[in-house]
Amino acid sequence: MKKIILSVLVTLLYFNSFCQKDYIPDASNLKARQWFEDAKFGMFIHWGVYSILGDGEWVMQHQNITVENYEKLPAFFNPLKFNAKEWVKIAKDAGMKYITITSRHHDGFSMFDSKATEYSIVKSTPYKKDILKELAAECKKENIKLFFYYSLLDWNRDDYFPRGRTGNGIKGRKEGNWMNYINFMKAQLTELLTNYGEIGGIWFDGDWDKKTANWHYDEIYKLIHDLQPQCLIGNNHHEAVKKGEDFQMFEKDLPGKATQRFASKAEDIGTLPKEVCETINGSWGFNLQDNRHKSKRELIQYLISASGYGSNLLLNVGPMPNGEIQPKHIQSLREIGNWLNTNGETIYGTKAGSISPSKDMVSTQKGKTLYLHSLNKNNQTIFIPDFKENISVVKLFRTKEKLKFKKDSYGLLLKIPDHALDDIDTIIEITLK
Repeated sequence: MKKIILSVLVTLLYFNSFCQKDYIPDASNLKARQWFEDAKFGMFIHWGVYSILGDGEWVMQHQNITVENYEKLPAFFNPLKFNAKEWVKIAKDAGMKYITITSRHHDGFSMFDSKATEYSIVKSTPYKKDILKELAAECKKENIKLFFYYSLLDWNRDDYFPRGRTGNGIKGRKEGNWMNYINFMKAQLTELLTNYGEIGGIWFDGDWDKKTANWHYDEIYKLIHDLQPQCLIGNNHHEAVKKGEDFQMFEKDLPGKATQRFASKAEDIGTLPKEVCETINGSWGFNLQDNRHKSKRELIQYLISASGYGSNLLLNVGPMPNGEIQPKHIQSLREIGNWLNTNGETIYGTKAGSISPSKDMVSTQKGKTLYLHSLNKNNQTIFIPDFKENISVVKLFRTKEKLKFKKDSYGLLLKIPDHALDDIDTIIEITLK
């Protein structure tokens, strides 16, 4: 038993040594966290040279493309239809408050002007423009916060060594020096945080490729917070948050659900702001044959459910190689935006409501106003067991029509009139005393 306890303590000390020690967020960071928690809806953008092949962002591994052959792709990447103004307008019209874009994905290709590598959109493509620079300028103009996704994992650089769980079928990968790789990442993160104005946050991914590696988070997180204290750090490691992180993310899952194969158990849900990321179809990067587009009802209800769990929704688009966002994605985003124009009051600036979320019903709350979202169009009678709070008024959110209710020691009973039932979301506004 003593050996087991000692082993656990050593493991904890091992991982804790990699976190930003003694991190205390300053006032600007706390303010940014509150803004993030209130924002509720953001756009995720997965875009890189992989879009040319139309088989998603993991195509280098899935097809085991050699390093030599993959490095031919930048010569064909010339996204003349890219328009930062159009992208930001699409996000804004959808009701999104921030954009998170891939500055570098697992293939190791940098989508910005980096002095730390020649393998970038500016130096290795005929396009030769810094799309992040253009996007940052437009986001600032339209008051949309910009976050950068940054891959910890790299299938291209020799210094990403020892290698991890993925990319081992890719020929042409060589051995290198791990500390050189850490210094490379620091150099690129410094560029991202000094050349593009105020950044909303850094969205790390790839920790899961080498779970026992020393990623030097203590140094990396400190670097980020030293350069921009308000910059929020999130890490898609599928574990409880580490010191130095400012928000907790859940990939393709509502908080605590652990339905995905990479989540062996429900992640510990902390007290930091939360974010769920999801795709409109089934892919992150552009996939020519992916027709699994989620319906208007599915997407809006996912946003509602995420809010009911006290979380943001980061909804992904995978632009085409010419720089345009897929028309079907634009249509889906427009539909969500139209819904939010009418019902955004029940989403933005809310916290998870006092009524526990379920498949058919979630609640959001602002102070004494509780919004009950009924997601089952056939659910005309609603019973909420053990509802203890005192009620002043119950009414339909959209029409303000008052509803009769019964509250006793067993709970709260509501009946929704036929004419008020909505196919996507019947919203009941409950004013508490």
